[in-house]
Order: sequence, then structure tokens, then C-alpha cells
Amino acid sequence: MTAESRERLLLVDDDEQACRMLGEVLERQGYEVVRALSVDQALQSIDAGPARFDAILTDLRMPGSSGLDLVREARQRDPQALIFVLTAFGDAAAAGAAIRAGAYDFISKPYDLTALRQAISQALQRRSRNASLPHATEGKTKGGGPVIVGNSPAIIEVMKTVGRVSQSQATVLITGETGTGKELIARALHSYSDRSANRFVGVNCSALAEGILESELFGHVRGAFTGAAATRSGLFREADRGTIFLDEIGDISAPMQTRLLRVLQEREITPVGSDSPVKVDVRVIAATHQDLEELVKKGRFREDLLYRLDVVRVELPPLRERQQDIPLLINHFLGELARQHKRDPVALDPEAETLLLRYSWPGNIRELQNVLERAIVLAAQGVIGPEHLPADIQEAASQVEAVPAQAGPSHPLLPLAEVEKRHVLAVLRETGGNRERAARILGISRRTLVRMLQRWGPSAPK
Repeated sequence: MTAESRERLLLVDDDEQACRMLGEVLERQGYEVVRALSVDQALQSIDAGPARFDAILTDLRMPGSSGLDLVREARQRDPQALIFVLTAFGDAAAAGAAIRAGAYDFISKPYDLTALRQAISQALQRRSRNASLPHATEGKTKGGGPVIVGNSPAIIEVMKTVGRVSQSQATVLITGETGTGKELIARALHSYSDRSANRFVGVNCSALAEGILESELFGHVRGAFTGAAATRSGLFREADRGTIFLDEIGDISAPMQTRLLRVLQEREITPVGSDSPVKVDVRVIAATHQDLEELVKKGRFREDLLYRLDVVRVELPPLRERQQDIPLLINHFLGELARQHKRDPVALDPEAETLLLRYSWPGNIRELQNVLERAIVLAAQGVIGPEHLPADIQEAASQVEAVPAQAGPSHPLLPLAEVEKRHVLAVLRETGGNRERAARILGISRRTLVRMLQRWGPSAPK
């Protein structure tokens, strides 16, 4: 990289020492770095010109104007500004807000300097090839969306995807175990989109019989079948210019799959009993807890429909893979549920909290919410104790305590992640590498098992 062609970076952080140190690292990589200790200083540097900055790296929380304010201001001056938001206060809401505001990426501190340098380099190379940038398109940042609680890397990645995808018109497939919050993510995608002023219509496809589901989705004309005393518009037409959310899409029948495929291809519906198609302008978001690829292999789901639905996929991690989010979710639900039941703030006894943190939550966030609601109702004195929790949670914790801790050279004390890895691999060995059977024994989805093996890399069995 010659002096004449050095790429210019603007580094913004109110921590002068951190700003200087990161700047020196980037300068050693051949970049020209301009430092700013506030948003106002950064905007002055941007306006000073004449050359534009190739990329901007900004802290999120600073006195006065924030990093998000800088993202918005910089994007107004340059709609193609390449902005990285760096923060030690990473959470899902902040990640989504940064991407929706126009940031290229959101990176939590402490970050890997090698990975950061690589991310900047790759982004600049992509720009030099005139490729389209993968951040959200320019537009108003939507507010008032659902609250997504968490600061784990897994949920931050989910919200970064939501931020990038929300303002597009792409069909989205949300996958994840039951209770992981798929509808909440669907509502977030709608709330942050340019369709948010129009309706979000949700339907649980598994809750309705085939004939009823067809009429519910596409409507019917009067006299189309026994009991059709009046014409019904159907949910697709009710969601016109808005969003329709098709939950448990893996449960629909083969004939319904064919009809839905036609809707996605032609962007029109035909009411039951009618020969006249009706055009609809609807964004489709689908969700399932099932492995649709496996259903395709078994002939139970159309491959072409899967391709139409799976334009963008959002995979929600189970709660057991978001351990650091559980205390945040507990606090959030305790506050929400106390207000809902018109109760004074409810405290959590330390012993009860320990039980909640040790439990594996097979029912995920929905189970956690239900357990806390039950506890709030039962805790007449305003303190949730172990006695207010279901028996299975108490029993699961006691089983963990009953396992003897074995130390010494032959039985070293291991991190929980390593224990989990060894147990999963042992189950795989016992099942002869049969992933579907192993997943059933472990009580997880096959997709979760595959994700674990991918995370562990070459050492995991194929």
C-alpha cells in the first residue's frame, strides 16, 4: 500500500488511550488514521475534507452524542459510508439499531484485533470491487419494535441479521426450537421495515385443519362450501402492503404447499370457490421448529417451496446456548410480569436464582416466562423462593449437585463447555454417528447438533 494510495480511517472513541492504541495498530497496517474523541470532532473531520474517509470506526457510548448519532449523521453526508460500531456494551437491541441506522458491522469489545483488521480489509476490498454493501438500505430508522433481550454473541448475530434484512422485501425463514421467540423476531422484522404502518398478520399453520387453513389464508366466496354464508377476504388480503407470518410452516399439507408456492411465485391468491386471482403485495415471513431439509429428503416438503421461503434464514439459538442472557431475561420478565399482574416489584431469592441458572430450559424462553409468571402468582410475600418453582426444575438442579466432583490427574476439573462437548461426542459414538438419534437422546434438534459440530471444527465426527 503506497503512501499515495493509503486508505483513510476515522477512529472515534472518547477513551483517548484506547483511541491512540487502536490507531497505532491500524497505522502499522498501512492505513492513514485520523482520531476523534467525540462525535462533534468526528463530524468536523468528515466535513473538513476534501478526501472522504474509506471507513469509520466509532465507539457506541460516548458523552453527549452517541455512536448511533454519528452513524446517522455520517450516512446523511455519505449514503455509502462504511461504518463499524465498536462497543464494550454489546446487546441485541444495540446491534440491531446500529445496523438499521446504516452501520456496516457491530463488533463487541474486547475484540480480536486480527479479526477486526481482516473485517476492515475485506469490507474495503468489497467496496473497491463495487459490490453492493450488506448493510441496511438507507431509510428511516424504525422505532417501537419488540424488545429483544440479550447480550450473548448468538443473539447479537441474530439482531444484526434482522437489522440488515428488515428494510428489504426478501422472504425470511426463521428456524429454531419451540419457544425460542420466532414470532418476536418476525414482529421485529415487520416493525423495522417500511411496511410497519400496515398490518402484521400471524397464523399458526399447525393449529388449523387443511380446509380451514386454505380459507383462512386465501379467503372464500359466498357458497364456496357448506357454512360459507358470506364472502371472506382471507389473511393474505388483510395483510396487503404489510407482513404475513406463517408459523410452523413445516406442518402444512402437500396441496397447501403447492398453493403457497404459487402465491410466492405469482404474488396473487385465488379465494376458495373462485376462478379469479387477486394480486397481493405481502411480505412473507415463515417459521418452523422442524428441519425442512430433512422433510424434503423424506418427501414431506417441497424442495422448490423451501427455496422460495429460504431467501434469508434467521436461526434462533436455544436458550441453553445463551447462558449469559438468562439473568437478563429473568430481570426483564420479572419487571414485565409484575406490571402485568399489578404487583409491586418481586425479588428473587438467591437459591431460587441458582436453580433457574442451572436448569437446561428445554422449552426455551417461553418456558422461562411461564415459570416466572407462575412464581410471581404464588409468591405472596414478594420474594420468589425455591418452593415457588416447579418440581422438575428443583429435581434437575439436585441431580447436578448429586454428581460427584472428581479431581486429580485422571479426572481433571473441566470447563462446562468442554464437558458438554465430550458428552455430545460420546453420545454420537454410542449411536454409531447417527445424528438424528443422537439429537433425540440429547434432547436437542438435529440442526442444533450440526451447529455444535461445526463450532468444534475438524475434531468433531463428520
